[in-house]
Amino acid sequence: MRRSLPPVASKVSDTLIARGHHGVILTQPQPTHTAADAAQALGVDIGAITKSLVFLLDDDPVLLLVSGAHTVHLERTGERLEGALTRAPAAMVRQVTGQPVGGVAPVGHPINLPTFIDNALASHTELWAAGGHPNTVFRTTFGELIRITAGLAIDVD
Repeated sequence: MRRSLPPVASKVSDTLIARGHHGVILTQPQPTHTAADAAQALGVDIGAITKSLVFLLDDDPVLLLVSGAHTVHLERTGERLEGALTRAPAAMVRQVTGQPVGGVAPVGHPINLPTFIDNALASHTELWAAGGHPNTVFRTTFGELIRITAGLAIDVD
């Protein structure tokens, strides 16, 4: 019997397909709330995991797609983006993405979030990102992430 995707992951899949991606989202048997969990479940390097993190740039929400091996340096990254960068509260993350923390995908949000992509992800041939739910992931590449999100590549550390 085929298990269906959670509705939020189906929306992510539909968005991926509309943007030229194959739209295949895998369901994991256990939630992968952290990059380390996801890397272990997939058998890949933690740097190939794409964390989707919502921040406030001054007062406006932005999405940073960050290598699982990196932590965002708020001051330096904010300077690169010409503003003050702070972590968005969990309630705001849910509001602007429509997805739970620990499962936020790079796409499929109710609003278009300005998106910035960690240059470190370019060193991996294959990337994995959350599919809108903590139990879901999809495979992509650095170039494809830039294309499907209309994101801008930056250094975040």
